[in-house]
Amino acid sequence: MIKFYQRLILLLLFVGGISSIVIYFTVDIHTLRHLNSFQPWSLALAFVFLIIGLYFDGIRLMHLVSISGEKIRLIEAVHVVFGNYFLALLTPGAAGGAVAQVMFLRKAGVPTGKATVLIVVRTLLSIIFLVLCLPVIFYYDPGIMPGLSDDTLTIVFASLIAIILGLIWLFRTSLPYYWLVTLTKKFSHCNRRRIFLLYRDVRGAVFMLSSSPLSMARVFIESAISLLALYSVVPILFMGMGMDIAIYIPQIMGRMILLNILLYFAPTPGGSGIAEGGFVLLFSSFLPSGTVGIVAVAWRIIVEYLPFVIGLYFTIRVFGHKFLANHIK
Repeated sequence: MIKFYQRLILLLLFVGGISSIVIYFTVDIHTLRHLNSFQPWSLALAFVFLIIGLYFDGIRLMHLVSISGEKIRLIEAVHVVFGNYFLALLTPGAAGGAVAQVMFLRKAGVPTGKATVLIVVRTLLSIIFLVLCLPVIFYYDPGIMPGLSDDTLTIVFASLIAIILGLIWLFRTSLPYYWLVTLTKKFSHCNRRRIFLLYRDVRGAVFMLSSSPLSMARVFIESAISLLALYSVVPILFMGMGMDIAIYIPQIMGRMILLNILLYFAPTPGGSGIAEGGFVLLFSSFLPSGTVGIVAVAWRIIVEYLPFVIGLYFTIRVFGHKFLANHIK
């Protein structure tokens, strides 16, 4: 338990330090004037959209579990969602998030093998949605990638769909297995085992994705609603600053999608530091001078740190303090 509290304290210091640095380097003489015009109703609306996003995150997990032939209750899905936020923010590269989800699903009665595949599917659906949004983002925000024509965007979009369908077809065959056997001949036994376990999980996920197209389409739509609701917190905070952003919403949402694609591969716990820095870089031009850092920190508190605290509570409530002592090394 001592190691857990040490890591928790280090995380709080790390997050607090990053937030302080971001605010320090973005505050100027205009900050107080703009903060005085901040509308409190935007915070209430931001929490409403946070709840919507988390609700659909839980609902899509329930439907995924149902597709696999198992069943969990909404409260158990809620535990999985918040447990993911908790351990993702506590471990490098958010690696602990997947562990937490599997642990909570096992506690709900889902076998470990199925639980692992479900988490892979859940992640793949989110990434597929975000990737498919890229051509739309570049269309509405050409300043991000100057030089992209409409014809190029059409080709990119068609290529992305073809690649996704091609990968689904490929993993339904045995070809990747034979390729891995050949490519990993000189690898150590331990590394080969990890690679083939990953291959097994991905292949199981692909079979689930293609096993029930209509049900999976519903889960995909729920994934989209969940992500878009969570990303909507940012334009709501912008409106709270008194900004008229109606015509900029496609660009703002598009940049949020780009930022969150990057965070999937961030090496820091929960993307801390990279999220705030990327936010400042992407949104400085949308906000009044001296406010972008404060909005960045507010966004992280609402969509990451608050669910983290709730996830800590659920983890201790469901597994007890021994879980933290055994799994937070």
